[in-house]
Amino acid sequence: MQSQNPIIADFVKLANSAAGTMAGMTREARESARERVREAMGGMDFVSREEFETVKAMAQKAREQADALEKRVAALEAKHKGE
Repeated sequence: MQSQNPIIADFVKLANSAAGTMAGMTREARESARERVREAMGGMDFVSREEFETVKAMAQKAREQADALEKRVAALEAKHKGE
């Protein structure tokens, strides 16, 4: 046989309410912090990963072309000195 103690029942209800309130406050604080970070970073000029990879590939291709041209110029200079 189990007796119902109204003080304990009220305390359990209070604890459950407090836990729910804390969870809600935590969730709300997290969302607020995320929104502040979004606002702060919104004014900065960040590029997407796709844009970064595209420019990186372009730079690599330009570097390869510059190396190839450097070799051609060196070969032409060597040929010109030999004449």
